[in-house]
Amino acid sequence: MSNSKVRGTNQSMVKIKICGITNFDDARQAIEAGADMLGFNFYRPSSRFIEPEQARKIIDSLKRNTEFVAVGIFVDEPLESLIEQVRTSGVDAVQLHGDESVAYCADLKSRLNGTMIIKALRVSDSFQPAAATKYRVDAIMLDAFHDNLRGGTGKIIDWEIARKTRELVPQLFLSGGLAPENVAGAIDRVQPYAVDACSRLELSPGWKDPSRVTAFVRAARSG
Repeated sequence: MSNSKVRGTNQSMVKIKICGITNFDDARQAIEAGADMLGFNFYRPSSRFIEPEQARKIIDSLKRNTEFVAVGIFVDEPLESLIEQVRTSGVDAVQLHGDESVAYCADLKSRLNGTMIIKALRVSDSFQPAAATKYRVDAIMLDAFHDNLRGGTGKIIDWEIARKTRELVPQLFLSGGLAPENVAGAIDRVQPYAVDACSRLELSPGWKDPSRVTAFVRAARSG
């Protein structure tokens, strides 16, 4: 990834992604609340898994009247299978949340020209911000490390590490334990391109709490 001018932001400009969408009502409510992006998890072991065909129905229905970016989440998916699921689901962007290699990311970027590619990196104690510069992708996401989970951990990452990483990449998605109570502070500290929330906006895995989704969007826009 090139060290081009950083695309930081402030609260009024930050993009908001609500992840782990599994049903139409949650998707519609998130868009009505002001979300810019919806995340659909195509990783089958996830408690928030949704079939690409079902995601397509939600996306197509909402896009008749609204504009938003639909993001498909994948974990170490074989390249051809991923491309097929992108076409089936109709997502606009791909989020890679596994251990995908630099070569895999570059190959995918060339195969899906025009599709936004986001590489998620899990922040462990040994994480180095410079690691984010290796990937030929459109954006880097930082999320919390967990031995068993790929996203949706509810754990907050070190925002200072996130800030340092943001200085090295064109676009940074900040994830990891974001909630209505802390998102404004996270944006002020890190200045990310986008914030991403999932587990701390839920009633149960895969089912959003509308009041917390609305509160999250309001807090993210509060600056």
